[in-house]
Amino acid sequence: MKPISYKRHRFPADTIRLAVWLYFRFTTSLRDVEEMLAERGIDVTYETVRCWANKFGAAIAANIRRRRGRADSVWHLDEMVVCINGKRMFMWRAVDKEGEVLDVLVQKRRNKAAALKLLRKLLKSQGFVPDQIVTDGLLSYAAALRDLGCLARHKPGRLRENNRVENSHLPVRRRERKMQRFKSQGQAQRFVSTHSAIYNTFNIQRHLISRNTMKHFRSAAMVEWNAASAAAA
Repeated sequence: MKPISYKRHRFPADTIRLAVWLYFRFTTSLRDVEEMLAERGIDVTYETVRCWANKFGAAIAANIRRRRGRADSVWHLDEMVVCINGKRMFMWRAVDKEGEVLDVLVQKRRNKAAALKLLRKLLKSQGFVPDQIVTDGLLSYAAALRDLGCLARHKPGRLRENNRVENSHLPVRRRERKMQRFKSQGQAQRFVSTHSAIYNTFNIQRHLISRNTMKHFRSAAMVEWNAASAAAA
């Protein structure tokens, strides 16, 4: 865990943390965050909020990843089409059995090389080989897993067997519409990398738990956020 330095900024650390939290936690635009802060008497432009989100969002997301425990041993992989600057690209996503987003990678292709890049990055970041890798029927997954020697762990299934990762695309789809599409591959990658870590923290799945349990998880999520975004002394 690395404390974050908010020095040389005109606004206090708590204001910056609030702006970044509002932007990534909810389906809000930069201008929405500007209006929310204005209602609290904080006069800041949406461009300033953009700079804060880019600079501090990534640092907070990195701290959250350091705090997270080991992922489940069943991974679900999928890819979705995104239109970026008029070009058709693919957002490759991996989640575990509990819906925890493991990684998101924006790539130009939907082939073996792209699948291989995602799998290698996953294996390196997670530090272990999962018991099972569930995908759709795309043959690129099997080809990539064969090269990695993990083909025996591959489970190509029907669409409903991969609903866990299909549902994980929905929050990004909502943000994509709110942002009026991503502007570049780099901007999309920066956003989804930060968003996925923060989404993991606050993804409580409230429809599956009782009210008291939800209150406990919600409090724990805020404690984790406050620790990850804490200012350096």
